[in-house]
Amino acid sequence: MAKNEGLKGIQKAAILLIALGPERSAGIFKHLKEEEIEELTLEIANTRSVTPQVKEDVINEFYEVCLAQQYIAEGGITYARDLLEKALGAEKAMDVIGKLTASLQVKPFEFVRKTDASQLINFIQDEHPQTIALILSYLAPGQAALIISALPPDRQADVARRIAVMDRTSPDVIKEVEKVLESKLASLVNQDYTIIGGVDAVVEILNTVDRGTERHIMETLEIEEPELADEIRKKMFVFEDVLLLDDRAIQRVLRDVDNNDLGIALKGANEQVQNAIFNNLSKRLAVMIKEDMEFMGPVRMKDVEEAQQKIVNIIRKLEDSGDIVISRGGGDEIVV
Repeated sequence: MAKNEGLKGIQKAAILLIALGPERSAGIFKHLKEEEIEELTLEIANTRSVTPQVKEDVINEFYEVCLAQQYIAEGGITYARDLLEKALGAEKAMDVIGKLTASLQVKPFEFVRKTDASQLINFIQDEHPQTIALILSYLAPGQAALIISALPPDRQADVARRIAVMDRTSPDVIKEVEKVLESKLASLVNQDYTIIGGVDAVVEILNTVDRGTERHIMETLEIEEPELADEIRKKMFVFEDVLLLDDRAIQRVLRDVDNNDLGIALKGANEQVQNAIFNNLSKRLAVMIKEDMEFMGPVRMKDVEEAQQKIVNIIRKLEDSGDIVISRGGGDEIVV
């Protein structure tokens, strides 16, 4: 039996983060909730020493679970079990499969995810907007974007709003919706209560659709659900997405940005973003802002976020006016 069998999940997570190092761990923290970060930080602080064998066991277990999750996503539980048996042996494969939680099991509407979007729209376009929202919540953003773009304009915003406010859906409701499509597409998939939808889901979709569809949805939501529209808009383009802009667009944005705001914003930016900005400033101005950043010393994260949001607002305003174009998956219309 591996030496890490007696460890709790939080202990294994702490050991894994220690093994990954601070830079990779910081990247993982960005995707965790505040309470999860606090709990993990405390556990890491209380982890005094870890033997090489325990560290290796934890890393191997993490790798095996990730591998199983990938196989499940590709072809389901049976497919995953077959491949894991070849790689790890029958006993180990069953052990890994057994450790997977409900969140790692096959998602509902898996058969829909493998269906061409142009065909799927014919099956669901006449369904109730809530039903469409439920299905789109389980699809990849690109696939969902194609479908929501094909809906009549008066239904696009309604479906987007329903995705954004969606929280938990009963398995009975999921099964009922799946049955409607079962005879035409594929077999029923079981699933426990699942957290789906939400603002992040609709943001991913809107970041992928064409600009015209996005603008129509956002304008409608701003009238009907202004607070929700504001929350979505704040998440649609973050400061780090400046890397999606070409040099000409960055230069245009910088013309409207206050130099003091720029210095504060860059204090919290990664090296890649900083380089993208500095490369589009004059050498003299770049040196001046770098010196300002050094002299200002530590800056509160709140101030950094406010400065970055000011710049994001400028970027969104310039995009709305057509002065710049943000690269997006849905294919913007560019008039030459």
